[in-house]
Amino acid sequence: MKFPPNILDEIRARLPVSAVVGRRVRLKKQGREYAGLSPFNPEKTPSFFVNDHKGFYHCFSSGKHGDVFRFLMETEGLSFPEAVERLAAEAGVPLPKPDQREVVRERQRASLADVVELACQFFQETFRLSAGATARGYAERRGLRPETIREFRIGAAPAERDALKRHLIGRGVDERSMIDAGLLIEPDDGRPSYDRFRNRLIIPIQDERGRVVAFGGRALGPDDKPKYLNSPETELFHKGLMLFNGHRARAAAHESGQIVVVEGYLDAIAVVQAGIGSVVATLGTAFTEEQIQRMWRFAPEPVVCFDGDRAGISAAHRAIDRILPHLKSGFSFNFCFLPDGKDPDELIAGGGREAFLAEIQRAVPLAEVLWERETAGATIDTPERKAALEKRLEDLTAEIRDPRVQKGYRLRYRLRLSNLFWQSERRDRNAAPKGAPAPALHQDGELAGVERIVLGLSIEYPDIFEGALDRMIDLDFGIEPHEAFKRELTRIATDCDDKSVAQFYSEMDQRFFFLMKEIHGEDEIEPDGRVVTHRGHRLRERFPILRFHPPEDYVARCLWHFLDRIELKAMERDLDRAVAEVGPDADETVEIRILELSREVVRRREEFAHREQELAEEAKLIRAAFGADKDTGPVFAPVGIKR
Repeated sequence: MKFPPNILDEIRARLPVSAVVGRRVRLKKQGREYAGLSPFNPEKTPSFFVNDHKGFYHCFSSGKHGDVFRFLMETEGLSFPEAVERLAAEAGVPLPKPDQREVVRERQRASLADVVELACQFFQETFRLSAGATARGYAERRGLRPETIREFRIGAAPAERDALKRHLIGRGVDERSMIDAGLLIEPDDGRPSYDRFRNRLIIPIQDERGRVVAFGGRALGPDDKPKYLNSPETELFHKGLMLFNGHRARAAAHESGQIVVVEGYLDAIAVVQAGIGSVVATLGTAFTEEQIQRMWRFAPEPVVCFDGDRAGISAAHRAIDRILPHLKSGFSFNFCFLPDGKDPDELIAGGGREAFLAEIQRAVPLAEVLWERETAGATIDTPERKAALEKRLEDLTAEIRDPRVQKGYRLRYRLRLSNLFWQSERRDRNAAPKGAPAPALHQDGELAGVERIVLGLSIEYPDIFEGALDRMIDLDFGIEPHEAFKRELTRIATDCDDKSVAQFYSEMDQRFFFLMKEIHGEDEIEPDGRVVTHRGHRLRERFPILRFHPPEDYVARCLWHFLDRIELKAMERDLDRAVAEVGPDADETVEIRILELSREVVRRREEFAHREQELAEEAKLIRAAFGADKDTGPVFAPVGIKR
């Protein structure tokens, strides 16, 4: 429903931003504004400001900005119409009435919702009776606890042809309403209608308001087909728009910024029962644009969890093709493939929550899955075949509508192609090309670690690297091979567009490829084709929070934080040199300069330590989003300050 601008303005006028925000954030008056701690990121120093005169809030720590409607959408996961309706009711502003046709349709939907609710109660009651014995036995074998069964309102459909139909007729429901609600099947040959769900475990499907709008049924008999059956499309239920468990997952996902997407509703129920609340499931359809956008309302980088068999990998590839055009700055997906063809339910049943979390931590970005799909088994032994692979990747990248994301993917794949061509050449020669020696990296352990994290993040997150490019160019790395590696990275980002990857590769400093493995971790391919290491493992070892797929804005803040440390390290070196050069004849000017430099170093250290603590606290929330509440060691791996 569209809302006239004057109605929205009236709501804004009656509800100051501070009144709406103040229910969630403790605000303190500062001049003409209010200040408080960010509701989006953990912090100890307020960076969140509200201006009633201008009618907006702004969060400097997350970059989020908006009015009262946007605040409810950001903090509670409401849609825009939901936010408008809630605030209009609070402000006492009457909303325009929909046209008569919409009124009729809404009444029909409400009536159908009542019918579906009666059916849900019937299935729940059947589950408890003798007719539900088979369903209870199945639920017990699946490890569903009584409280889980109550929470998800799990029920049973009797094996009889028209048990539900007879029950609802007895409650005064007409047959046409049952058909319109998807509860009955009406044969084309004129035979009597009959129950759609028979001899099945019943899982209610609820909309964003928690109303039961449809059902999923799991077959209980060995000959019952199909194995899983959903309600058909109705006025209430549109499969391509819905995410199972979305109304429950909303709060947990918005609190943590994380969401896991599984294939089936029983998988989602198992994950919730294991203590991971931020999980939703698709309903057996390929990803639709509407579902993609809804997932991004939960979290900027959902983790899609598929079975690791051929069917699961094929499903992931289809999902990627659907997602690719819609990628946008700060929004993507990660993919997790479970081992041995297991689904989440089976994995949790065998290894508990920890086994599932361990697999989620191994999820890889969409860009990585797409790369693997296009390069696995590719033959690149001739210039023509190299060019063909490069063109395939460029064509796929061109499907991304967001120009910044498209540029980031192009940079990522040009870098990967360069490394792939180098590895291929190295295997063919069975030696390092051009006789380049591996550079020694045994200097200044702390500085080396920080610089390698920065360079590894630059490889893994090319769009973030591009945003920090100017600063990285101006910043001198303390270890010369790292500085050389940085120069090649910046050259790829700025000079590669007019050349093919093969041309660019021939001009590169060959130390770049030796350093790639040490800084980032690359796949090493044996002559028989076996992959013996996993790409990116070095980076995740040094920066463990990446195993929990933090939002991209968090990674960007961490990158700038580490750049600050490199800059601070250079200032500390300057101070040490200045102190060492002070002689007995030093005048007051030199002493003042050293004192000022010393004070600036101390100030920068304090700022750095404070920001590092904030990032570490945020890392705890990110880890907790996946239920990883046990102390498994540092996930942020703060670099610390040594003297």
